[in-house]
Amino acid sequence: MANRYIPGTNPRKEKDRYSYKDYKTWGEEERWELIKGVPYAMSPSPQRRHQALVVQFISQLDTFFRGKPCRPLTVPVDVFFPEGEEDLDSIKTIVQPDILVVCDPSKLIEEGVRGAPDFIVEILSPATALKDQSEKKELYEKKGVREYWVVNPHTLETFVYLLQDGSYGLPRAYSLRASVDVTIFPGLALRAREEEL
Repeated sequence: MANRYIPGTNPRKEKDRYSYKDYKTWGEEERWELIKGVPYAMSPSPQRRHQALVVQFISQLDTFFRGKPCRPLTVPVDVFFPEGEEDLDSIKTIVQPDILVVCDPSKLIEEGVRGAPDFIVEILSPATALKDQSEKKELYEKKGVREYWVVNPHTLETFVYLLQDGSYGLPRAYSLRASVDVTIFPGLALRAREEEL
């Protein structure tokens, strides 16, 4: 019973805290995130509707940013949040947002992204919903992600967190059945094509 896997929890108990040095040895059969050295499994894989939303949004972002310096990326890409100037192997927080946009090219490294993206979208899955709305929201706020969206793929309800004076404050709620503006990128709005989900 002690070794039973529960999705979205921490099944690895050999050490108190892990780093990227450990993380990169775990293989590709399962996807993991580390938050302050604590591993979180990202299995099972997201449902089809979740994946369809990712495809729709990344397509809209790619069209908007074509020829511009900002780069939209989608999972799986490792985003490293260092505490200071430590080397990559020592970093204890590595996450894989569903969608992100990075406007500072110096943050793009061969292994993924080092430092806070400007914009992140997390589409809720049963295994990760609590973490996306708690630990990851706090992490993104602390590290300076300028705009963070949490999307319910079934209702298309979206909570938008905007960083102001170092804090997200209360989110604004929208429905992706209509276009929703990305505040930090004037002229960009995202909308779900529900008939294609």
